[in-house]
Amino acid sequence: MSSSTYVVVGAGLAGAKAVEGMREAGFDGDIVVYGDEQRLPYERPPLSKDYLLGNAELDSATVHEQAWYDEQGVALRLGSPVRAIDRDAREVVAADGALQSFDRLLLATGASPRRLPMADQSGAPVAYLRTAEDSEALKKAIRPGARIVVIGGGWIGLEVASAARAADAEVTVVETLELPLVRVLGPEVAARFAGLHRDHGVDLRLNAAVSRIERSDHEAVVHLGDDAPVVADLVVIGVGVVPNTDLAETAGLAVDNGVLVDDRLRTSDPDIFAAGDIANAEHPWLGRRIRVEHWDTAIEQGLAAGRNMAGADAPYDRLPYFFTDQYDLGMEYVGSVGPGGYDEVVLRGDPDGLVFTAFWVAGGKVVAGMHANDWDAIDPVRAIVAAGAVDLDLLRDGGKPLTELV
Repeated sequence: MSSSTYVVVGAGLAGAKAVEGMREAGFDGDIVVYGDEQRLPYERPPLSKDYLLGNAELDSATVHEQAWYDEQGVALRLGSPVRAIDRDAREVVAADGALQSFDRLLLATGASPRRLPMADQSGAPVAYLRTAEDSEALKKAIRPGARIVVIGGGWIGLEVASAARAADAEVTVVETLELPLVRVLGPEVAARFAGLHRDHGVDLRLNAAVSRIERSDHEAVVHLGDDAPVVADLVVIGVGVVPNTDLAETAGLAVDNGVLVDDRLRTSDPDIFAAGDIANAEHPWLGRRIRVEHWDTAIEQGLAAGRNMAGADAPYDRLPYFFTDQYDLGMEYVGSVGPGGYDEVVLRGDPDGLVFTAFWVAGGKVVAGMHANDWDAIDPVRAIVAAGAVDLDLLRDGGKPLTELV
């Protein structure tokens, strides 16, 4: 039995999977997990998808039951945030002042919703979506006839809009850009999502900036420049998240748009690792750093970090992946376009009918791909992106099966 102690700061999906990785890799010492919330570690996608839609119970999002942690010899310190890391003493300091020593440490502190001060200070009914409690409250609010304004046309905002329309609420989405998701997907594919939401009765206000939010009785009044104000029963803010790096910064770790880690997920301190939303990692396949705020990364980086903490010493080179479900459209995306942008989007299938694949090409290489409602396509899409250099003429030939391109 090892006498070492590994500490995980953050009882979310990445932290829970890291514990799995440690045990899988043979670590048999003590493991202590600290979490801000009182709940067992859980997955976040159901908060804006199945649970919000009423298709699943919240408990189904739990990563492991308490018995699993007991069997694995893991001490859970739920509702006990860590307030400091003492790197010299190799200790963490809990909120109640209790000290816990560590030999190796994982930071999996996740991210927090980016705040909109004008909304917070307005006194109007405003909601953010990050925790299980947030989702429970939002689910109660999106009832038939409720007027919901969503500020932000990103993934969370559009998934909330989809769930609200499924509940027969009236929905307005306010986005500052010309299309929702345009920074991620580009106009060629983002236009399909805009059309999807309009087809389902969402009032999309694009190129629109919120100038002021006021409270009127129990309602919110959202002012959009010179346009007529929109009155809502609830304003949902979905303008992105901010990685929770305060602990890392205070401890003197290297931080820049997240905690900087190498391809083994080690921070600037070789005994401290980071995974999930906060990890700005060197990616061997991409050849650059990337920080990904999605479910798959929390799972796979958590596992990889746990194994490497236990001595595996393997690079994390999994292609970034994310998915969304909105109305009758399900989508899976693999890869990353990157800051240099792309030269071309190759669309195959029936984009107008919302059954299609798309590939982003930069410098003659496929750097990202996705499918919409084409569930047999994800494996060949992943293979094509991983290969990078494929025959682009064949890719553009919609009659050529994807499986024949790699």
